[in-house]
Amino acid sequence: MTVQIDTDDLVPEVPPTGTGCVECEQTGGWWFHLRRCARCGHIGCCDDSLSRHATAHFTETGHTVMQSFEPGEDWFWDFASQNAFDGPELVAPHHHPVTQSAPGPAERLPADWQDILVRRQD
Repeated sequence: MTVQIDTDDLVPEVPPTGTGCVECEQTGGWWFHLRRCARCGHIGCCDDSLSRHATAHFTETGHTVMQSFEPGEDWFWDFASQNAFDGPELVAPHHHPVTQSAPGPAERLPADWQDILVRRQD
């Protein structure tokens, strides 16, 4: 299957906004995994996280393409078509530091984080 991507949503030269979810960092929250907006570099937490900031970023901005920001993962996701695809190499860094915990950050992660994710309301 070929995914039609709005080329405005792929800006490979834009660096990521940091090493953690922007909103979780601002509020003292924690995340499960991280995603990077391929247009503006915004780092948000994935849909398996409590706050789902990557999807919220798409909803608020209309930026449709994100890439995993996890070590060893290079897949892209298009929110508009709801499909994964292979995309261009974005400017480094391509993932959060390997020493950074996932989920994380470790110092804010509750001991019962797995139970919290299982119990959350969808």
